[in-house]
Amino acid sequence: MSACGFLLALVVVTAGSLIQGSIGLGLGMVGAPLLMLIDARLVPGPLLIASLGLVLLVLRRDRHDVDLSGLGWAVGGRVVGTAAGAVAFALLSARDLSLLFGGLVLLSVAMSLSGLRLRPMAWTLVPAGLLSGLMGTTTSIGGPPIALVYQHATGARLRATLSSFFAIGILLSLAALALVGRMGRLELALGLGLLPGVFAGYRASRRSVAILDRGYTRPAVLAVSSGAAVAIIIQSLW
Repeated sequence: MSACGFLLALVVVTAGSLIQGSIGLGLGMVGAPLLMLIDARLVPGPLLIASLGLVLLVLRRDRHDVDLSGLGWAVGGRVVGTAAGAVAFALLSARDLSLLFGGLVLLSVAMSLSGLRLRPMAWTLVPAGLLSGLMGTTTSIGGPPIALVYQHATGARLRATLSSFFAIGILLSLAALALVGRMGRLELALGLGLLPGVFAGYRASRRSVAILDRGYTRPAVLAVSSGAAVAIIIQSLW
């Protein structure tokens, strides 16, 4: 990779880390398509390593606000959804899956704007975790379903719970990549090289958090989730 390409990758990771450090998700949505254009070797392993570093930083900051009971239900759904996503990926076209999931996220956003209040309970978290596993396996963007369930929570609870959820999912994904030979020394080196961008974005997010936690977290979550859905649909139609 050229020095220019590496600097561009750091800029992308910094921007994505700023967004995710502020509201709990966003690095995957921003990073995956742009890093793929810069150098395909940066996705998925190196980006996952960078994401793991970010979620651990956010979790350390907001660790006292994790919804442990809700996290268990969401992770259970994620495990099932990941397995189902692998099967669906083999049976259906990536385009059809992307259109379906993008449409479902936009529908969820519309339902939220209509006044419907989704509470983080077993009957909402298990399906959200399952859908997150399906989307994460097939599109690399799995955050919006869980974020929409927690959209009415405080900013700290939303960020902490999402970070815990992502940390478990990332570790599972890295283990799976290692088993199929897609996570080796090169991917580890590239991922570690992206960490300065993670630290820069995280540090910048400490200022934006103070603003968003005044009541702007929910609009930000809805905006980023909508953006993710549109990105998935556009990517499938490209």
